[in-house]
Amino acid sequence: MAKRVNVDTPVKIDATGVSHRELNIKLREAVANGAQKIQLHNVHGQRYIGTDLNKPVEINIFGTPGNDLGAFMDGPQIIVHGNAQDGCGNTMNNGQIIVHGHAGDIIGMSARGGSIFVKEDIGYRAGIHMKEYEEKQPVIVVGGTAQDFLGEYMAGGILVLLGLNLCQGEHHKAKFVGTGTHGGVIYLRGSIEQYQLGKEVGTTELKGKDSQTLQKLVGKFATYFGYDAEKILNHKFIKLYPKYLRPYGRLYVY
Repeated sequence: MAKRVNVDTPVKIDATGVSHRELNIKLREAVANGAQKIQLHNVHGQRYIGTDLNKPVEINIFGTPGNDLGAFMDGPQIIVHGNAQDGCGNTMNNGQIIVHGHAGDIIGMSARGGSIFVKEDIGYRAGIHMKEYEEKQPVIVVGGTAQDFLGEYMAGGILVLLGLNLCQGEHHKAKFVGTGTHGGVIYLRGSIEQYQLGKEVGTTELKGKDSQTLQKLVGKFATYFGYDAEKILNHKFIKLYPKYLRPYGRLYVY
């Protein structure tokens, strides 16, 4: 019979030389035994950490996790004390991922709930195919900027790009932003050129509800990473919204 853990004491797992499969077995065993806080040390690229977990456990990762961190997860909070690679939050249903560094490509891919907060920059195609499911609304908040195809084919959710590392007057660099978008919303702090946007999105100024949403999300971001929320919010934001519900529907009409 497995030994129950003391829920007040974090379970520490050393990932040195441990395969991704073995590491995830150890992680699942700790969760099954009642652990509420887990620390993974010396993580070096192990994939699928936290995949499909459905308990409200806090997982602190020291190192660099591999692809698909928190994929399909439904409840945990994962805190990465470093960078994350591609696909973190892939198809996540609920929970939270907090990255104290950079994150790679396709973060939040097809997410239908939960939230991802990244302190620095992210890669390509963040939020691709992100969608809303029943009462769930996925959220991605990024402190830096993003590469191309941000919010591609978004069907729901909220993307916030703060651009805190951009110089005064410097535009976001991503191109094809919102290509194929037909739901959800993207908030950009700062500026972007019209040619960088997909033809499926329009731009508008913030309204009351938008400001309330940003106050809540930026407030959380500032708390997690030690920023002044008021200072971040005291800056121009623009809102990107989908122009069409079915931007490519005519392609399938005979």
